[in-house]
Amino acid sequence: MYEYKTKGTCSQMIHFDLDGNKVKNVQFLGGCNGNLKGIGRLVEGMDIDEVIARVEGIRCGMKATSCPDQLAQALKAAKAKSEAGL
Repeated sequence: MYEYKTKGTCSQMIHFDLDGNKVKNVQFLGGCNGNLKGIGRLVEGMDIDEVIARVEGIRCGMKATSCPDQLAQALKAAKAKSEAGL
């Protein structure tokens, strides 16, 4: 399981698994419960690069980021860690 501390959002943490390149079991701690559960279900089983491409750069109001954007950052960090063999 991967764990990512979010920055600049109402949610504080994202937990998720990767099965090869597939995103699994996305769970947000804090934030808008229903919306974040929905995001988790929508990305379930999707390719990591597809999720990143779809949600990276989404903003929440005047904030420079959002929970979906933070998910993209979390997935990018996990992918880099995986590719580095860590």
